[in-house]
Amino acid sequence: MDDSPMAIRALPQILIDRIAAGEVVERPASAVKELVENAIDAGASRIEIVTEGGGQRLIRIVDDGSGMSPEDLALAVQRHATSKLPTEDLLAINTLGFRGEALPSIASVSRLSIITRERGAATGAMIAIEAGEHQAIRPAAIGEGTRIEVRDLFYATPARLKFLKTQRTEAAAIGDIVKRLAMANPAIAFTLAGEDHSPSTWPGGDEETRLGTLLGADFIDNAIAIDVTRGDVRLHGHIGLPTFNRGTGQHQYLFVNGRPVRDKLLLGAVRGAYADHLPKDRFPVLALFLDIAPHNVDVNVHPAKAEVRFRDGGLVRGLIVSAIRSALERESGRSSSGNADVALGLLARSLERPADLDWDWRASPAAPRPAGMDGSGFAAPAQAGFDTLVLPSADARATVASPAPDSLDRPLGAARAQLHETYIVAQTREGVVIVDQHAAHERLVYERLKRERAAAGARSQLLLIPEVVDLDPADVERLTAASEDLAALGLVVEPFGPGALLVRATPAALGSTDPAGLIRDLADGFAEWGSEIVLERRLDHVAATMACHGSVRAGRRLLPAEMDALLREMEVTPNSGQCNHGRPTYVTLKLSDIEALFGRR
Repeated sequence: MDDSPMAIRALPQILIDRIAAGEVVERPASAVKELVENAIDAGASRIEIVTEGGGQRLIRIVDDGSGMSPEDLALAVQRHATSKLPTEDLLAINTLGFRGEALPSIASVSRLSIITRERGAATGAMIAIEAGEHQAIRPAAIGEGTRIEVRDLFYATPARLKFLKTQRTEAAAIGDIVKRLAMANPAIAFTLAGEDHSPSTWPGGDEETRLGTLLGADFIDNAIAIDVTRGDVRLHGHIGLPTFNRGTGQHQYLFVNGRPVRDKLLLGAVRGAYADHLPKDRFPVLALFLDIAPHNVDVNVHPAKAEVRFRDGGLVRGLIVSAIRSALERESGRSSSGNADVALGLLARSLERPADLDWDWRASPAAPRPAGMDGSGFAAPAQAGFDTLVLPSADARATVASPAPDSLDRPLGAARAQLHETYIVAQTREGVVIVDQHAAHERLVYERLKRERAAAGARSQLLLIPEVVDLDPADVERLTAASEDLAALGLVVEPFGPGALLVRATPAALGSTDPAGLIRDLADGFAEWGSEIVLERRLDHVAATMACHGSVRAGRRLLPAEMDALLREMEVTPNSGQCNHGRPTYVTLKLSDIEALFGRR
C-alpha cells in the first residue's frame, strides 16, 4: 500500500458545480424555492409552479417578471453571476438572495431549459443545459417573463436520488415552501398545480386575506394583528390566541425581509413570549414578518438562506417578546372562537337525541336534598373562602335572586348558577357565559404570584456549601456576563476558574433544587437563545405549579357572592381568557345562537 501523501489537484468545473448543488439544492423543494425567489426578485405579479414526481421528474416555474436579454441569460447560468448585488457591499441586499449558484448548480445535476423575454423586447431567447453541458442560445417565442423547466433532477448524481423521500413527502415539502413564499408576498398571485397537487390559485391581495386563505378562516377569527416598530425594525403579522394551538411548531411562519426562515433566535423569542400561556408540548399558530435594514442583518450565512444573523439580536428578541406579550394582554379576554362553536355543536346534537326513557327519579327537583342545603341549592352555612370549602356535592344549582342590572352589563355578566360544582354559569345582556372555575382561578393566582415577585424581587436561598459546576468555558463566559441579571432572579454565581462556575445561592421559589442541573439547563438555554428568559420561564413554571395547587378546585361549592367575585377579578386580570396550560377559562354563547337551536329564530 502506498503511504505517500496524495497530491493536491484542482477539481474540474463540473464537479465543483455538483458539489455546490449538494449545498444549495438539498431536495426538489430547495430548487423550487430558489427559482420562485428569482421570479419574485424579477418583479413578477403572477407565478405558476407545476411539479411531477415529487419535483424530481419535473419542476416548471412560469412568471411574468422582467425577463432577461440573451446576454443576461448567458450570464445567469454562470457561477457567481447575479443581478442581485449591485455593489460590492455584501450587506446592502434588497433581494431574496445573491449567491449566484442556484441556476448553475441545478443545471449541473438535471436537464434545465430557460425561455425568457425581456420587457419591451421583440423576441425571446432560450438556453438548454444537460448535466452542466451548455447548448447555444437561440431565439424563442414567449410572452414577457420567464419559463424555467427542470427535468430529471439529480439524474447526473444518482447517489443523491437514494436520499430523496417518497414522492408524496417531497411534494408536501414543495407545497410548504410555496405556501411560505405566498404568505410573504401577498400582492403576487400564485398557482400551484401538476400531478402532485390539487390545482390551487391564490389571487394577489392583502396580507390578512392571504393568511386567511393559506391558514384557514378560523386562524383569522382566532388571531391578533400585530404591527410594532422600534427604531428601524418593524414587526407585523398575526399571532394565534393561546387557546388556538397545535401539537407541533410546524404552524409557526417567520419571515425576515420577505424570506421564510427557521431561525433559532426568532423561534426562541416566540417560545418565551408564549411561556405564560402554553405548556411545553403545545405551540401557537402565527405568521410574523420582520422588516429590518439590510445592514443590520446578514441573510447569507446559510447556503439555503434558511437562517439569518442579526447585528443586534437583543433588540430583535425584545421586540418580538414585548409585541406578542402586549398583544396577548390586550386581547386577554378573548378565547378561541372554536370553543363556542364546539359547545353549540354539542348542544345541537343533544337536542336531536330522543328523550332518555331510562330516567333516574333521583335527578328530579323533587328529590330529597342533602342536609344543610336551602332551596336555592347553595350551601346555607357561610363560607370563609375558596380554601375552606368542604361540602357535599350536587349536580346543578341555580340562584333564585335576580342579578343586579349593572352586573349584566359587565363583560362576564352576573353569576346565576354553579353546575356540577365545576362550572359557573353567568348571564349577560346578550347571552350566557360558562366559566371553568378551576382554570379561571388558576390564572388569577398565577398572575398574582408574578406581580408579587416583580414587586419585591426574587428572594435568594444561600447554599450552606457553595456548589462548583463544571462547564464549557464558553458557557461560563456567557453565564458570568449575565450574573447581574441572574442575581436579580435569585441566582448568585461567580466564575471559578476557566471551566467552572461557583453557585452561592439559588432562587428561593425553587425550594430544594439541584444547582448543577439548573446551571446546565441555563447554559444550554443561553447557548440557544442568549437570554436570561430561560430562568424566568423556570420561575414562572414554579409559580404556575403553585397556582394550580392553590386555586379553587373543581368540585368545590361556591356561594353566589364568591362566583361574582371570581368573575369581577377575571375582568381586570391580564390573560384571564385562558389558564396556564393554554385551555380556555370560559366560553360565551350568544342568545341568538341558543334561540336558533330551539327554533325561536
